[in-house]
Amino acid sequence: MKAYVFPGQGAQFVGMGKDLYDNSPLAKEMFEKANDILGFRITDLMFSGTDEDLRQTKVTQPAIFLHSVILAATLGDSFTPDMVAGHSLGEFSALVAGKALSFEDGLRLVSARAQAMQKACEKEPSTMAAILGLEDARVEEICKSIDEIVVPANYNSPGQLVISGSIKGIEVACEQLKAAGARRALPLKVGGAFHSPLMEPARVELAKAIDATPINTPICPIYQNATGLRVTDPAQIRQNLIDQLTAPVLWTQIIQHMIADGADNFVEVGPGNVLQGLILKIGKDVTVSGA
Repeated sequence: MKAYVFPGQGAQFVGMGKDLYDNSPLAKEMFEKANDILGFRITDLMFSGTDEDLRQTKVTQPAIFLHSVILAATLGDSFTPDMVAGHSLGEFSALVAGKALSFEDGLRLVSARAQAMQKACEKEPSTMAAILGLEDARVEEICKSIDEIVVPANYNSPGQLVISGSIKGIEVACEQLKAAGARRALPLKVGGAFHSPLMEPARVELAKAIDATPINTPICPIYQNATGLRVTDPAQIRQNLIDQLTAPVLWTQIIQHMIADGADNFVEVGPGNVLQGLILKIGKDVTVSGA
């Protein structure tokens, strides 16, 4: 069975999507529609901006979303998913590709998400760190013992867990996790503590936009970040989308459940190939490729 997966923030690069724009009339039409919806020419920043331009949250998230969903759209009849999933932001791409959200509504939600997250980041300084080479249960245990906000945020693959929290909490956690045997505890260059309680203001703000957006039954099951489980019910999809901002990304569990449900061919749709590497660490006897 074929599973299509969509990347999240961090996969961006200058020039992303330009080949689609130049070679596909459908892609050009969708990119221009996106410029109109966003109220600025995001294509200029994507195709010929700077790394700094693309690091702005209000640009990064819509840019990755656009590259992913437009690439999926250009696949036409060859886009034949038995199931879909997306890592964090990529969940919105998966929902559009799976016809649960319209392109226009998906872009508006992603833009609203990016702006809400940026405001939450500015409200309280916070950060994230990647912990390598330590069992998830041990990372969870140490995070719970720290008298600061610090929580598991991204279960990326066995032995790779990203933590999220206050500046102080992440500093203390990194020290304790290295002492406990972590191979590396790597602070990340991110704007804030994504997928943690510090994103609660953004969750509340985005919930209003999600509640006002039509969500349809997708053409195939989507495996969502907040639960790791397959979903087709629009009401449940809606609730999981709202929960996503403060809940951890259960990527390891998503891939495990997809494989258990029959997935053996994974196709990453969007910039980069990070998800392909993670999937190979999670599952055996699967094939991975880019779209």
